[in-house]
Amino acid sequence: MKRFWREAQVVAEGGRFGVALDGRPVKLPSGAALRVEHAALAAGIAAEWGAAGQNFTPGDLPLTQLTSTAQERVGAHRETIIGQLAAYGMNDLLCYRAEAPPELVALEEEKWGVWLTWLARTHGIGLAVTAGLTPIDQPPEARGRFEAILDGFSDEVIAGLGVIVPATGSLVLALALEAGRLAPERACELAMLDELWQERQWGQDEEAAKRRAVLGADMAAAARFMALCRE
Repeated sequence: MKRFWREAQVVAEGGRFGVALDGRPVKLPSGAALRVEHAALAAGIAAEWGAAGQNFTPGDLPLTQLTSTAQERVGAHRETIIGQLAAYGMNDLLCYRAEAPPELVALEEEKWGVWLTWLARTHGIGLAVTAGLTPIDQPPEARGRFEAILDGFSDEVIAGLGVIVPATGSLVLALALEAGRLAPERACELAMLDELWQERQWGQDEEAAKRRAVLGADMAAAARFMALCRE
């Protein structure tokens, strides 16, 4: 897409905030004008439109995309999306450990175990752990508890988690990130623990490194979006 505006500005209207491009409102895919409740988020959206190059893609506007997701997708399908995110918790990455070698087994226990302990202490959810990829059953009450936690979040937070959870394969890491206990880059490192360990043994895979960079950028944008929605 080609840039067609000179200036992006925040516009306050009726207690909410929009963004105008040379006086014309930014619109959502539905055609409705973009309006948000948080001035900080509106400023961030205006800034990313202002920084867009002469040729840009929707990927250059992550805050705008996440706002659209929150307002037009999460709002309409909230219960379904919460169920999908809770399902990740019932099959969480942190619960499936390597069978060998001993060094990797120990590393996973050290780096992942602490977050399962955090989940149990913070949310009262104890998850079972196994070695290998064969699915295991988690306590049936865990799903309801995950859904209750998620239902307590705003549509904006659900939209952000909708990026972070699939990227990491872990609802546990995503909840820790949302709570401010993990930085996005650290959550990404933990999610890629096995891959990074293999690279230390055999050398870096350039394609894998590029993929991690993309995931890390997506997670950072989602974390920033959630933070702006608290201001």
